[in-house]
Amino acid sequence: MPAIVDHEPLGGGAPLAIFESGAILAYLAEKAGRFWPEVPHKKYQVLQWVFWQSANQGPKMGEQGHFRRASADVKNGDLGYAVRRFDDEAHRLFGVLELGLFGKQFLAAEEYTIADIICYPWASRWEFCGIDIGEFPRVAAWLATIGERPAVTKAMALGPEYQEDQSTISMDERARRAGILINQRARPIPAEWVNYL
Repeated sequence: MPAIVDHEPLGGGAPLAIFESGAILAYLAEKAGRFWPEVPHKKYQVLQWVFWQSANQGPKMGEQGHFRRASADVKNGDLGYAVRRFDDEAHRLFGVLELGLFGKQFLAAEEYTIADIICYPWASRWEFCGIDIGEFPRVAAWLATIGERPAVTKAMALGPEYQEDQSTISMDERARRAGILINQRARPIPAEWVNYL
């Protein structure tokens, strides 16, 4: 889960902790006075796309990737239904973007905003999602426009320096990491929290 702590928060005061991408982007945009218009009509055009990404694009395409990877291992059984379900959902989501970009260069407010910032990385993975981008020419044009921005090019190039050679990771370490990433259940409230009250 993405999280930040701003030690010089908007409005002053104690450090401010914020989690989740949409909330982080909205906060940073408001603090910087960029990428999120103040005019209510435009502001909420942007916000609806941020919520759409947080509730639809990210979760559904994340599940698609999960089930596609899981289906490659026979010990997971037949995941055909789940793969089809989320392949179809990814296709539908690209259709939502295509409709949303009709007659527009950007998703909202007639300018580059946090709506484009939050939706672009997921949409840029169209090949991995098995999407024929030719079916979505407006999305393809939008991806090209956003992808040419210097800050986007720089950000999208990040990552290889953090990747590990999978062959160097022990099976015990792989199992430990898998336990952190999947099959989690709710945890009880920590005792120190209760004692703090």
